[in-house]
Amino acid sequence: MNLSGNTILITGGSSGIGLELCKQLVHKKNTVIICGRSLEKLQEAKSQFPEVEIIQCDLADKKQCEELIHRVKSNYSKINVLINNAAIVNKIDFIGTENALEMAENEIAINFLAPLNLIKELYTTLQQNLHPNIITITTGLVYTPRTDYPFYCGTKAALHSFTQVLRKQTENDKVKITEVLFPSVSTPWHKGNPPKMAISPEKAVSQMLKGLEKEKAEIKVGKVKLLYIISRFAPGFAFKKVNSIQNEQ
Repeated sequence: MNLSGNTILITGGSSGIGLELCKQLVHKKNTVIICGRSLEKLQEAKSQFPEVEIIQCDLADKKQCEELIHRVKSNYSKINVLINNAAIVNKIDFIGTENALEMAENEIAINFLAPLNLIKELYTTLQQNLHPNIITITTGLVYTPRTDYPFYCGTKAALHSFTQVLRKQTENDKVKITEVLFPSVSTPWHKGNPPKMAISPEKAVSQMLKGLEKEKAEIKVGKVKLLYIISRFAPGFAFKKVNSIQNEQ
């Protein structure tokens, strides 16, 4: 993938990995559009990077998602890269949490259904432009889940599976389907308690962009490749190891 001269939509682009992607891709002379739920955070991103275009959108809301799609098609018809990055997590005890099912529905809507919606509705527009690429952001936890994330790992595993299917079904089209699997990254997503092994957003995104330049279909960042191998040959050990990792206190 050529890392300059693109028109890119990044969901969840106002903080964490999404904001770092925005920073590095704007620096590489791309037109970058970011969306997010918080207008305040979007405006903060805009103040840091005046070139970036911002759109407020709660991806769990179907109407807002439709409005986002319409706006992108109308105002950014040259879009050729979609980065499905937005995700939330509920760190809960499933049985012991009264509104767990409501949390699950919201997490599934943002982490899984929203990417499918954006891909389905923007696919034709992407395909009409040069060097189209759909990039889904997942995690090494698609191989081995953490027990304190009852829905997150499942939604990302579903997105991982869907991405593999989509890549096969569209293999005769010119749209490239890429998946990026991240390890723990030190971002606000961890709410101030990142695991000790978490890498910086700068390092994570730099490795991602190197993988894109090499046109890898699956980009396993950091120690995800090691986790993949261990989970294949010693799944029980991998599960135990992932769930023994402690967060900073």
